[in-house]
Amino acid sequence: MKHFFLFLLTLLSCTLQAKEYHVSPTGRDSHDGGAATPFQTIGRAAHEALPGDTVTVHAGTYREWVNPPRGGESDAKRIVYRAAPGERAEIKGSEVIRTWEKEGDGVWKVVLPNTFFGDYNPYADLIYGDWFNAHGRKHHTGEVFLNNKSLYEKETLAKVRNPEINAKLRDTEGARYVWYCETDETKTTIWANFHNYDPNKELVEISVRRTCFYPEKPGINYLTLRGFHISEAATQWAAPTAEQIGMVATHWNKGWIIENNIISNSKCNGITLGKERTTGHNVWLQNREIDGSLHYIEVVFRTLRNGWNKENIGSHVVRNNEIFACEQTGICGSMGAAFSIVENNYIHDIWTKRQFSGAEMAGIKFHAAIDTQIRKNRIHRVGRGMWLDWMAQGTRISQNVLYDNDVEDLYFEVNHGPYLVDNNVLASPSNIWDMSQGGAFAHNLFAGNIHSRPEKGRYTPYHLPHQTDVAGLSIIPGGDNRFYNNLFVPASLHKKPPFGLLAFGKMPYKSFADGNAYYGRAIPFPGEKNALHLPDFNPDFQLEETADGVFVSFSLQGIDKLHTELVTTKRLGKAKLPKQAYEHPDGSPIILDKDYSGKPRTQHPVPGPFEERTEGRLRIKVW
Repeated sequence: MKHFFLFLLTLLSCTLQAKEYHVSPTGRDSHDGGAATPFQTIGRAAHEALPGDTVTVHAGTYREWVNPPRGGESDAKRIVYRAAPGERAEIKGSEVIRTWEKEGDGVWKVVLPNTFFGDYNPYADLIYGDWFNAHGRKHHTGEVFLNNKSLYEKETLAKVRNPEINAKLRDTEGARYVWYCETDETKTTIWANFHNYDPNKELVEISVRRTCFYPEKPGINYLTLRGFHISEAATQWAAPTAEQIGMVATHWNKGWIIENNIISNSKCNGITLGKERTTGHNVWLQNREIDGSLHYIEVVFRTLRNGWNKENIGSHVVRNNEIFACEQTGICGSMGAAFSIVENNYIHDIWTKRQFSGAEMAGIKFHAAIDTQIRKNRIHRVGRGMWLDWMAQGTRISQNVLYDNDVEDLYFEVNHGPYLVDNNVLASPSNIWDMSQGGAFAHNLFAGNIHSRPEKGRYTPYHLPHQTDVAGLSIIPGGDNRFYNNLFVPASLHKKPPFGLLAFGKMPYKSFADGNAYYGRAIPFPGEKNALHLPDFNPDFQLEETADGVFVSFSLQGIDKLHTELVTTKRLGKAKLPKQAYEHPDGSPIILDKDYSGKPRTQHPVPGPFEERTEGRLRIKVW
C-alpha cells in the first residue's frame, strides 16, 4: 500500500509540474503564456517549455524560425508543440511584400535593403551540394509566392519580361509566372511577372528564412509537432553527406513525432530526418580527387564514432501529414531515419518545376533506412516515388499506393537487404528500378515495368542485424531476391519493353519466385514452378481519382488454378550477405496473413494485395 501511494504521489507531482503555454498573434512575449495571457511567438514559448509541457498555438500566421532549445526526456515525457484543436496555425518562412513598383507588361520590381534579411539573404545564397545538378545556371534558395503558389525563378531579366512556355511541364500555365533577382553590397532587387495580378493587392510573399522548425543544435529529443500548416522556407539542397535542413528538420536526434501537418512550398525539402554538420558537409565538393561513394563511406564511419546507434538517433514517427510543392523531396534523411515509422502520409507534386535535378530527389528519399517501416502512404506526381539508397536493412515497405510517377515508383540503390516490399499498389509506367540485392517482394500489384542491373563499381556497407554497426562492405553482383504471390497486370497486352521477372533469373546470386500471376505481356521468372501465366488475357487495369477516394479496377482469371502459400519469415530465409532474416525490428517473425486493407488471408492466399477471389471485374478503394 505504501508503494502504491508513493506511485500516486509521483504521478500527481508529474501532472502538476507539466504546463501548457499558449501562443496567439494577439499575445505579447512579455506575458506568462497563460490561456488569457498568451505569448506572441512560438519561439518565446519554446524558450520556456520543459519536458512534459505543451505549447498550444492558436489561429494565425507565425513568421518565424522556431528553434527549440531543449527536448523531452522520454516518449512519455516529451515537449508537445500543437496547433490548437480546430484552429489553423501557420508557420511561414516568408514575409509579405507590398511595395512592388510597376514596370509594365505584367512585370513589377521591388528593391529591399539587405538589412531586411538580417544575417541570411536567400537571394544571395545559391543552391549547391553534393550530387546537385544546376543545369548550367544559378538557383537561389529564395522564392516568390503569389497567393500561396511559388513562381519560377529565371536566370535572366529578359526571361521574366518574355516568359517561355515549357510544354513538358504539368503546370504549363503556372510556369508563365516567373521572377529574377540581383544582389549587391547594399540592396536586393527582385523582378517578377505577375501578368494580370496587382502584387500590392494580392498575397505576395518572399521566403526569407532557411527553415521553419529546426533546433540549431543536435540532440533535442522527444518533440511532437502536430497540426500545423508549414510553408515557404528557403531550404538548401540536402545531400546525404551534408547537414540536412528542411522546413521541418530533426537535426540528428531521437524520438520526434511529426503528425497531422500540412507542409508545402519548400525550395528543396519538406521534412528532413537527417545528418548533422560535424561529420561532413558536402565533402565531395570539397575534394573531387576521390569518388563520392568513398566520401560517403567515410561519413558513415564518422557518424558511427559520433554516436549513430539506436540509443541516440532515429526512432521518429512521421504520420498523417500532407506534403507537396517541394522541389527536392517530401521527406528525406541520411542515417537519421533509422528505426523510424513513416505512415499514412499523402505526398504529391514533388519536383514539378524540373528546373534543377540531382541524385537525391523523391517523394521519400532515405539513406540507411535500418529497420525503418514505410507503410500506408499515398505518393503520386513526384518523379521518383521512394528512393531507398545505401543500407536499407530490416526495412519494410507495406500497403502503400504509388501512381502517376514519371521516373519510377520504387528505386533500390546499392542495398544488401534484407528489405521487404509487400502489399503495395504500384501503378506508374515504371514500378521498380532495382540496383540492389536481398529484397523480398510479396503480394504486390505491379502495373508497370521492373528493371534490374548489378552495381559492381561501388562497395557499400551492410550491418549487424537491427544495429548500425557495420559488418562488411560489398559490391552488388545482383540477385538474392524473392518474389512470392505478386500480381502482374500490365495496362497493355503488347506494349514493349517486356514486363515481369525475366531479368531477375540472370543474376549471379540465386533468386526465388513462386505463386505469382502474370497477365498479358508479363513474363514469369525463369523456371518458376507455381506460376499463372495468361499472355492473352487483358486485366484492363485502371486507377481512378474521385471525390470519394482513389480506386483501382482490374479483372482476374484463373486464380483458383494457382497454388500459393502464406509468406513468412521462415519461407523467405535470410539475405545472403547480412545473414539476417526478414523479420520485425524486434526480431519476431513476420507472417503476411492480412491483405492491403487488413482482411485476413487464407492458407493459400490470392496473389496481389487484395484477398479477393472474384473472377471478373474488381473495383477496390485504395485511399
